[in-house]
Amino acid sequence: MSPSEASTTSRLGPWTSEPTGLDMRNTMGRYLTGVAVVTAVDAAGAHHGSTISSLQSISLEPPILMLALNFGTRTGAALQEGGRFAISILGAKQEAIARRFAVRGGERFADGEFEGTPGGIPVVEGALAQAECVLHEHHVIGDHDVFFGRVTASRDRLGGPLAFLGGRFGDFRDFGHEELPWWF
Repeated sequence: MSPSEASTTSRLGPWTSEPTGLDMRNTMGRYLTGVAVVTAVDAAGAHHGSTISSLQSISLEPPILMLALNFGTRTGAALQEGGRFAISILGAKQEAIARRFAVRGGERFADGEFEGTPGGIPVVEGALAQAECVLHEHHVIGDHDVFFGRVTASRDRLGGPLAFLGGRFGDFRDFGHEELPWWF
């Protein structure tokens, strides 16, 4: 790569005033996230689920997670109706499940890749981590439903996570450094 090519690829573009949805998608597409599936059971007992990359631990004491879904999804409605939900943090080899839960329509729970939480909410079998939550708060912010859930049960295992960056799935590569201490 020539010096001029290197300087072009290393420089940020111009600032965008009043970013559009596409501008935001491009900007936040540079942020590497994990991939999870959120599941809920509606009042009639039907299972609903969506792939998410907007998942965050908000509090350790008490344990509270935050997630965001596009406004008006069936999964969001089921979560509000039932007042409970579950999270499955996906491993690097679970891209097919992430894709199945990312599209509208179709039978997401058709294959036998699920098990139940202590409260009976389906979770992805073999996921790296699973958590069952009780709905703590719900807010509509912009074009998203934002949910806060108090974790009532959780479990995890070692393994490589499924990652999402710039509209593509991948995995995380460890640089081989010592593990950093948890500061929070």
